[in-house]
Amino acid sequence: MTDTVTTPQPTPFKILLVGDNCRDVYQFGTVDRISPEAPVPVFVAGHTEQRDGMAGNVKNNLEALGCAVDFLFDRISKKTRLIDSRSKQQIVRIDDDADCHPVTVNTDLDYDAIVISDYNKGTVSYELIEQLRKQFAGPIFVDTKKTDLARLEGCIVKINQLEYNRITSACTDLIVTLGDQGARWNQIHFTSKRVEVADVCGAGDTFLAALAYKYLVDRSMSQAINFAIRASAVTVQHIGNYAPTTKEIA
Repeated sequence: MTDTVTTPQPTPFKILLVGDNCRDVYQFGTVDRISPEAPVPVFVAGHTEQRDGMAGNVKNNLEALGCAVDFLFDRISKKTRLIDSRSKQQIVRIDDDADCHPVTVNTDLDYDAIVISDYNKGTVSYELIEQLRKQFAGPIFVDTKKTDLARLEGCIVKINQLEYNRITSACTDLIVTLGDQGARWNQIHFTSKRVEVADVCGAGDTFLAALAYKYLVDRSMSQAINFAIRASAVTVQHIGNYAPTTKEIA
């Protein structure tokens, strides 16, 4: 009789995710004529798809990478996109933002990392981030539309170039994503491989999740950024939000 050896499975990283939650609705249809009432297209609705957006999309991305996620949010916003079925082009987006209130976090912070997805809808306050930074000794990753980034000192902050142009102060660990040009961190430019882009929606959420995951794996910011860039390149090749696996990213 031959003994079999069972290889223990790695324990998934435990993540606390805090942020604004959203439901993305994709209403597909066709446009064949202009309305006789006004110079606008007549949209004939077809099938509908629904997906998690904002921090909900970050959660899906973290879980696709094998993380265990506790998700803290207040209310759920809704974004409805009308999309032409033939061209896959978005015609219009209808936003129904929830009136979110700042959440509170108890002192039990037994996590490998905290990830904050702040779309500035009211769920995340400066004070909450400052509180978490004081109470939690591990890495905190923040994707935010806030402008006073000096108040987020001690966190690993990720924003895009448009958001960077609006900030009033900066923090030390600041990553600026540059779309198909890659990303910038500490005056280092990380390049991106060109891919055929179907939809940039959700790419920032994927970048945030992949950044946090890979940093926990290797504790190397450079490797984490390169991994996050590759992950985002997978996402933009799909219509709507998408959560790539480690196999797809590799």
